[in-house]
Amino acid sequence: MNIILVQEEEIQGNCVKLRDHRAEHIVKVLRAEAGEKVKLGCINGPLGYATIVSIKKKFPFEAELEICLVEPMRAKPHLDLILALPRPIMLKRILSQVTALGVGTIHLVNAKRVEKSFWEASILDPLEYNLHLLQGLEQAVDTRVPEVQIHTKFKPFVEDFLPQVIGEYGSLICAHPLGNRRLTEVISRGMDRVLLAIGPEGGWVDYEVDKFQEQQFACCSIGNRILKVDTAVVALHSQITALGENT
Repeated sequence: MNIILVQEEEIQGNCVKLRDHRAEHIVKVLRAEAGEKVKLGCINGPLGYATIVSIKKKFPFEAELEICLVEPMRAKPHLDLILALPRPIMLKRILSQVTALGVGTIHLVNAKRVEKSFWEASILDPLEYNLHLLQGLEQAVDTRVPEVQIHTKFKPFVEDFLPQVIGEYGSLICAHPLGNRRLTEVISRGMDRVLLAIGPEGGWVDYEVDKFQEQQFACCSIGNRILKVDTAVVALHSQITALGENT
């Protein structure tokens, strides 16, 4: 946890009292003392720091902080993600990882090779997946929570939803091991917004690839090795970000 995140409604005047895992982190990990400063941000709001007014170092832990938010919320990341719903344990990792890396919107979609049971997982409850998004923000020292949209049917998503939003992007990429394009060929100059589609374990089927290509997605590969979904997400995000910064 590299920043303490608080909800706006927790702030009273310019102070906040913490009595949960955040107070425990201040006591046990930061080993902070009264008068010291810690990084603090308001969820979906500004960032800054807080001065510890008082602290209780024995369970139940408690910390009272006087806050000073001096930095505006960061700009929306340039990359949005379409992700075929992975198995729940992998999705938890991916949500925190891509949030730490920076993502604006995460579209969780159905696909031929997505197991039906995945749609019944508790991780699809906003109260649960938000915990993993916040972990990513705490790692990256950010406050902007990615938007998560859930699409249980593939064809309506591609044929009806995508045409409404693809005009917002400079690059549309469908990741596929057999793709005939390289990222260097399709990333637009100047960090234009990117919409990246990553398939399930086993990959997109031909029908799904064709549907993306009908919407002008470039079918791209990053090499001849087959990667697990969570590895592919990080590798693709890193390459796209690097290319966008250097073009």
